[in-house]
Amino acid sequence: MIGLLPIKGYGLPQELIEDLKRNLDAYFGEFGLNVELMPEIDIKPFLDSYNELRGQFLASTMAYRIARVRGDFKALLGITDVDLYERGMNFVFGVAIPPLRSAIISIYRLDPRFYRKPYNYEKLGERTLKEAVHELGHVFGLPHCPNPKCVMHFSNSIFDTDFKGWRFCEKCEEKIKYNIDRLTEGRGND
Repeated sequence: MIGLLPIKGYGLPQELIEDLKRNLDAYFGEFGLNVELMPEIDIKPFLDSYNELRGQFLASTMAYRIARVRGDFKALLGITDVDLYERGMNFVFGVAIPPLRSAIISIYRLDPRFYRKPYNYEKLGERTLKEAVHELGHVFGLPHCPNPKCVMHFSNSIFDTDFKGWRFCEKCEEKIKYNIDRLTEGRGND
């Protein structure tokens, strides 16, 4: 089971979270994993990861923190609407901590309005799904993929995210099936 944990900053659209849960549940169900939507939590416990000079939250600190509540989930994915960064990078759409099987994504820079475009729910939903599948791929042991259409291809910009698909390529799918099978058979590190 994969946990989906909404972390409220400015206000996550409930419809987006429900659509993401449904799409992740359908896709990862193909690999034998279901998705459970957890109750939304407030951003306040994560304020120590906020960098006032940058106006951003350190993504890895947030991912480490949510790992503490992973419980029996095989993976835990946090989703927020605050701006994320990592050291040495201007921003990130998300980050994963594979040994802890936790990850976080943000819709902040996935929203077309960030790029001064009109609001487009379908575009936001598609980008959110891509980033969620990408970070869960890392959680389950996948590296970045050289195939620019694979969801595991590195997104250096929103253009990369828009270009790639939302599914694993054939090679990445084989790897993730193997990794998830090992994990669910009890040979993974719980």
